[in-house]
Order: sequence, then structure tokens, then C-alpha cells
Amino acid sequence: MRDVRVVYRKFDEKLHWHQWMRYLGEDEYGVWLGAPAGSVSQRGDEPVVTQEQAHVQLFPRDMWFTAIFNDEPRYTEIYADITTPVEFSADVVTMIDLDLDVIKRRDGTVFIDDEDEFAEHQVKYSYPPDVIATARRTCDWLVGAVSTDEPFLTVYKTHLDKIR
Repeated sequence: MRDVRVVYRKFDEKLHWHQWMRYLGEDEYGVWLGAPAGSVSQRGDEPVVTQEQAHVQLFPRDMWFTAIFNDEPRYTEIYADITTPVEFSADVVTMIDLDLDVIKRRDGTVFIDDEDEFAEHQVKYSYPPDVIATARRTCDWLVGAVSTDEPFLTVYKTHLDKIR
């Protein structure tokens, strides 16, 4: 399996979360990458964070989100970031994090996180109106989709099995 660099940036191009993950394949939902328990990620130049659980990540083509699917025991099952569409190259995926997150916990609770940051950054970074509208529309769609639609129900589990 080849390794792929995952790079999230903020709207001002400042480095945000980044890590190396293993390429697991591509299907109708997008590109799947995975990382075993014990892998590390980093926000900007802050100290690295060791992930206690295996996780896989979906990078859809031409959509405004990415999604992380965590193995147990992590209480967050799905963590979807609202982003600009992912840019793909042979060994790097990159996107702009637009602050809004849709989180699904293992108990089925779904909520939107960082709406305050989204509102603040609309002003700070002068998000264009179409970016604001598309981010909001994607977020609202994801709130329902993470509990009712694939790949959020079972598809991701086949990829998680590859990385455990």
C-alpha cells in the first residue's frame, strides 16, 4: 500500500491538520485512506497527536466534505469536516477546512460543531457568499446523511477492516 499525505489548510492557506495515511482504494463514494492505531497527526506545527484507534477517511470527488470513521473505543464514530472540494495528486490530498463539522457519536447522537468558528471566519477571511451557502447546504445534508445513507452506515466498515 502506498502512503498519501493528507493536508488540511484554513481559508488563509495556513497549515491545519496533516498526517500520512495508507491508500485503501477508490469507489463510487471517493478515495479511501486509512491509519492504524498508534498513527500520528498534527495540527499546524503543534506537537503530534497519537491516535489510539484505527480510522479511515473518505475524500469524495467534487463534494464539499471529508469524513473520518473511527474504530472503537473512540466515542466519535463519524467526524465529517465541511471543506472545499478535495484536490488530488499522486501522493497528496489537500483541501480548505471551512470550520463546520458534523459529528456522529456511537450512541447515535448527531450534532453540528464549530458554528461559532464558521461565523467568525466568514468575517475574518471574507468567505465569498457562494462558499458560505455551499458549506451550510452541505452541512445540513450531512446531519441527516450520517444516520441514513451510505457510505455512513456500513460501507466504511469494509475499509476499516483493512487497516485494523
